Amino acid sequence: MADTATPNVIRRADYAQPAFLIDTVALEFDLVPDRTVVRNTMRVRRNPDASHAANLELMGEQLEFVGATVDGAPFANAHAHEHGLTLDNVPDNFELTLTSNCNPAENTTLSGLYVSGGNFFTQCEAEGFRRITYFLDRPDVMATYTVTLRASKTDYPVLLSNGNLLEAGDLPDGRHFARWEDPFRKPSYLFALVAGKLVALEERVKSGSGKEKLLQVWVEPHDLDKTRHAMDSLINSIRWDEGRFGLELDLDRFMIVAVSDFNMGAMENKGLNIFNTKYVLANPETATDTDFANIEAVVGHEYFHNWTGNRVTCRDWFQLSLKEGLTVFRDQEFSADMAGGATDEAARATKRIEDVRVLRQMQFAEDAGPMAHPVRPESYVEINNFYTMTVYEKGSEVVRMYQTLFGRDGFRKGMDLYFKRHDGQAVTCDDFRHALADANGRDLAQFERWYSQAGTPRVSVRTKYDAAQQRYSVRLTQGYGEAAPAARETQKGPLLIPFAIGLIGNDGRDLPLQLEGETRASDSTTRVLEFAQTEQTFTFVNVAQEPLPSLLRNFSAPVIVEYDYSADQLAFLLAHDSDPFNRWEAGQRLATRELLTLAGRAATGVPLQLDDSVVAAFARVLTDETLSPSFRELALMLPSEAYLAEQMAESNPAAVHAARQFVRKRLANALGKDWLAVYDKHRTPGAYEATPEASGHRALKNLALSYLAELDDPAEAVRLASAQYDTANNMTDRAAALSALLNAAAANGGSVEAQQALDDFYRRFEKEPLVIDKWFALQATQRGNAQRPVIETVRKLMAHPAFNLKNPNRARSLIFSFCAANPAQFHAEDGSGYAYWADQVIALDAINPQVAARLARSLELWRRFTPALREGMRTALEKVASQVKSRDVREIVEKALA
Repeated sequence: MADTATPNVIRRADYAQPAFLIDTVALEFDLVPDRTVVRNTMRVRRNPDASHAANLELMGEQLEFVGATVDGAPFANAHAHEHGLTLDNVPDNFELTLTSNCNPAENTTLSGLYVSGGNFFTQCEAEGFRRITYFLDRPDVMATYTVTLRASKTDYPVLLSNGNLLEAGDLPDGRHFARWEDPFRKPSYLFALVAGKLVALEERVKSGSGKEKLLQVWVEPHDLDKTRHAMDSLINSIRWDEGRFGLELDLDRFMIVAVSDFNMGAMENKGLNIFNTKYVLANPETATDTDFANIEAVVGHEYFHNWTGNRVTCRDWFQLSLKEGLTVFRDQEFSADMAGGATDEAARATKRIEDVRVLRQMQFAEDAGPMAHPVRPESYVEINNFYTMTVYEKGSEVVRMYQTLFGRDGFRKGMDLYFKRHDGQAVTCDDFRHALADANGRDLAQFERWYSQAGTPRVSVRTKYDAAQQRYSVRLTQGYGEAAPAARETQKGPLLIPFAIGLIGNDGRDLPLQLEGETRASDSTTRVLEFAQTEQTFTFVNVAQEPLPSLLRNFSAPVIVEYDYSADQLAFLLAHDSDPFNRWEAGQRLATRELLTLAGRAATGVPLQLDDSVVAAFARVLTDETLSPSFRELALMLPSEAYLAEQMAESNPAAVHAARQFVRKRLANALGKDWLAVYDKHRTPGAYEATPEASGHRALKNLALSYLAELDDPAEAVRLASAQYDTANNMTDRAAALSALLNAAAANGGSVEAQQALDDFYRRFEKEPLVIDKWFALQATQRGNAQRPVIETVRKLMAHPAFNLKNPNRARSLIFSFCAANPAQFHAEDGSGYAYWADQVIALDAINPQVAARLARSLELWRRFTPALREGMRTALEKVASQVKSRDVREIVEKALA
């Protein structure tokens, strides 16, 4: 890894076509852990549309150059250097063969070719292929690949690569080979190989056109019993993409491989998806309902990339959201359809709420800090740092707005045109926008600003009712408020915002909607206003009574709405709004307002009190059996501490924690009998089912248990949690019971029951790495107190035999969980959390810069905290800046300190 103290800035404006193109690639691998030989034969030609270059410049990192031939003859004018290989004065069209060596066994970055658990794996996105062989490692260089793998048959009985298997057989000296061909042109970041001792769950299915396809989920032998759900999710994904978008699987086979050492969640390599085990392995004893849902979503996401990312890919990495934002939208729609089909809006809303919670807590925070960037960034130092919430989650919201504007049918027309125009090409976000616009006969020039402007837009709403004229005016004003400097630089003008609105009458029912100038009311009680000016007024006519507005229904755009609802109005919306998302939103607004008021009092030592009306509003939701359990669970969950701290003028995690815990205890004690009744009513006896309905019952029951653990006298909660832990037949209930025991113990100075459950959990699951990740995470995120700060527990766990800093999952389960998901403990006034953070970022930087950079982002918003905390964070950031060497981490900390 090179020291890049003065890294180069890559700018979108500087994009130039490659001087050379590569049409075909034939790779040969002799796989040996400490010295793998790679022979790479390419058909290279000059790009007629690019500027002339005498020399061919190939990227390469951590490679040992052996030799080169051009058209079969040795080529002496090849010069290896730190960043690649230069070939002087090459012909216009030629066959180039390069031989090089790499050391997968020592590759702790997990980028390129590496060894995990004695098996070979690859990760090439974004720039890992250059660690395998010298190449034009950029997404707009697309070629067809043939791959030959050779290895010891005993040590590596399974040899996999992209596409279709052409032949396989034995070789002398105990080795064997397999030869694969991918018939579709692809960029190098989609290359993959796997070799090792693996077994597969197999299924054969027929595509919509009647072609038989082989599906395989490859895992280590002891994990085969945990693959059924991943296979079912893959089959559901294939069927859904055929039905919703008319897109069929285009290869004879599709393979998923699980590996425990992986930087990301999964990777969509053409036909050979490589997954983190976390998103493949599941059975009721080891995986929670959340795990089952995440596996379905991630399997869907990577499969959907087969078209949105693989068949049509990115011209350059600035266009990353072209594939990621679009495919996140597709996986969100898939999960919503799996839960509620196209018509069950309440079930679909549960998924929508979950997605928006993540967006607000993480992406809105990103927009407010030094790493703020547009959905299509203008520059970067290290591309791995731009696999961000903005590119993925805000990018998906941008795609969703097309569907909101044009409807499902209009969106499908745009997708059809997009594939018709660009199948097999590397294109841009603008190409996608033009396809949607042309298919629907619209000018979307203004919509481009969603791609080029950073920051979270704010829409202020003012309303006026004219009873005599029965007119109701809604004035919308858009802007960005006090945006971060990194965001302000990009803002050029007003956005086209699809703003969905409904009007609710005194009886709680939706009113008819008729805009001024229309001849009759709309058939729908939700109207999407196309808000395209800095300020714009929309007037509804024939409004018989003053309504209460239901604003931004279904979260129709990624904006912050500013409207001065009273507490009574929010309680009314929580009780009556027909839009499930806005019903949840009203409760969150009510809780957020109260919690921020209490946090302000806690910060100044003023005694805390919770208004009875808030308790009453929560009681109505808790006892309303007409609402689905999954919706009630989400509605009764208080906003997170991290989100609340973000809403303060100066973030004060300790005050937020005090306020939130006060409200939880107040709701627990005031509604104790109701929580207990809900706990009893929503038990799920019998065999475990990973269905949305059963998951909803478990979620509500376990939320009730978590509130019961807050009682002044938690003896009954401890008894219930202990019994649930002992008798649980699934990980959802067992982990929830353990969490409740830990929280009850934190409030009461510890408990024998909690420690016994922790010890039993480890003994029971010590051979299940993903479950032990949960064991670490539960301890890292538990509530601490002055006598038992969590940092002490975390430091002790670092020395536990099961902890391994080199494994990203294990690092995330302990270090990331503490630093990112336990704000009150991480932001301790003594600065111990910051010192710990700095030590771990520095240690990880030397092993795996990508993982280190993600941890580094825990302090990027340091300027928004109270002065005492800011000083400790600055010291920690400066320590990291003075010691790390990777581009990945330096870009994060230098932007934070700038």
